[in-house]
Amino acid sequence: MAKLSYTRDELMASHDYARPHERAGYKLHGGFLAGGTYVSPRVLHRWPAVKAWQAALTNKGWPLIDATVQLLKRGNYPNIPQEKFLLSHGIGQPLWNSLTITGVIEARGRQLCDLQAPDFQQIIVEDISETCTGHLHKGLLYAHGADEGGDPEAPEYGAHDDMWYAARDLCFGAGRYPLPDIPESIGRPDTGRLMPQLPAGFEQLILLLMNVLMIEVRAESFFAFCCDIMRDGDAFPERRAEAAEAADMVERIRTDEAIHVGYLQTTVSEMRSFTFKTVDGGTVKGKDLIDPIWEGMVHWHSVTQADFSREQTREAIQAGLAKVQDGAKLFAQFDKLDDMAKAA
Repeated sequence: MAKLSYTRDELMASHDYARPHERAGYKLHGGFLAGGTYVSPRVLHRWPAVKAWQAALTNKGWPLIDATVQLLKRGNYPNIPQEKFLLSHGIGQPLWNSLTITGVIEARGRQLCDLQAPDFQQIIVEDISETCTGHLHKGLLYAHGADEGGDPEAPEYGAHDDMWYAARDLCFGAGRYPLPDIPESIGRPDTGRLMPQLPAGFEQLILLLMNVLMIEVRAESFFAFCCDIMRDGDAFPERRAEAAEAADMVERIRTDEAIHVGYLQTTVSEMRSFTFKTVDGGTVKGKDLIDPIWEGMVHWHSVTQADFSREQTREAIQAGLAKVQDGAKLFAQFDKLDDMAKAA
């Protein structure tokens, strides 16, 4: 029988690495096994645990919710042809900005290390001691935060923030452009109480987990875009080897992020199967509580925010092109590539 109960120390344990992870002047988390395979930090037991919890849930007849890019209704913007067009005309700042902003947003994820997660057993009827939900406050949230913005207990190692900066510097060279303005948030804004049946603190954490899961799903689309453009033979012709290595760096981030999708997908799926105690002394089925909220979260991230972000990016690119010779003509050509993608 698979193990379903873990200590915090077990969930925080890493593999024994044969070689450290260092590149582009950054000392980074994770490492390489003797055969050269990159392995994420803190997954020695975390991955087996998540897979065991997933199997236990599905064996009870509860499927995992979809947490793939199939949820997304919009593709990456700019698309690959548009990005190649910009780069071919020496316009690299939009991609530089995206990589930089991604690194800054990742750094904010370190806040999960400080989050004092409540014990969900207080509001769930079923025993959750052998579930993913029952381990959120036993290291899962801390490990996620450490992956994103660095482990406060090991500050000498950079995390995803530095990995994105390393990928950016490999493609463009350090300090190629000034730092961009950073958005305050990329998560769904607070819209008031959505689960008044639950204590506010528990509702806030559930919404946070859903928000972060959809951010991770959106990130997967960006990973694919970055790897494609960084490995494209026509992009970064003067830094071809460095750009290819940047793609490898993004793949390592992608490897790290998979465990985040895994445990968040498992937690939200488990919550659908539970019976929640309500503040008025009653109970509510998890799927009745979770499903409509999750549907709204998916729509906001995949449509509402995607369209808003696209328009912001388009306006920024248009403003940037307006400063160069024949900018209006270049922007029209840029837009045409988007129309071609839609018609394909």
